[in-house]
Amino acid sequence: MKSVAEALKGNPYPGRGIFVGESADGKSLFLAYFIMGRSENSRNRVLEEKDGVLYTRAFDESKVTDPSLIIYPAVCRSGREIILTNGDQTETIREALERGGDFFSALETRTFEPDAPNYTPRISALVSLSEGSFDCKMSILRRGKDGACERARYLYAAEKGVGRLLHTYVTNGDPLPSFLGEPKAVKVEGDFDAFSRALWEALDEENKISLFLCAIDLETGEEEMRIFNKHTRSEK
Repeated sequence: MKSVAEALKGNPYPGRGIFVGESADGKSLFLAYFIMGRSENSRNRVLEEKDGVLYTRAFDESKVTDPSLIIYPAVCRSGREIILTNGDQTETIREALERGGDFFSALETRTFEPDAPNYTPRISALVSLSEGSFDCKMSILRRGKDGACERARYLYAAEKGVGRLLHTYVTNGDPLPSFLGEPKAVKVEGDFDAFSRALWEALDEENKISLFLCAIDLETGEEEMRIFNKHTRSEK
């Protein structure tokens, strides 16, 4: 099993990605969300946190040509559950949960993105916190060969030193090839600082845009968050 950094290193364009895993010592939940871009419109972004919600934002508002698929809330909460996605389905899931619905049923109302010829998959995760542990549901909605939406569902329990990595594309291409198969099982190595820097450094230098990371102590609930933005070379 590769580490999460090894799984991404050398891949020029995995697209947008979600990671959920348990630290090597079993004490913390590690979350990560990254965005990459090839076009000027996609590269003109940063990640920003406001009032407990992580948003994609335009770095230069004057250069935005089409905000519909690049500006959205990427990570938010609903009670003891954390939602991570690569699009506005974040709100679809949150609204469903607050009405008493569930993650997978909410995504039945959505399909892959309408960005022909790539038809970018919609990737989503729901992390449910419990006493000293968590579980994770993951979903990918991608376009099948017949043009219909393929809906893949996954459920994982917490496992010390192991995480799951899901991203939108296999690698670069024209059109971009959609991610295939189950979310990758990867090793979680090092403390939060080492994990964060290794993941940021593993993303392709030319195409990476931003990376969000969060560590949650599974006993106390204390959190530590970091954001790397290429445009400013800053972190929080």
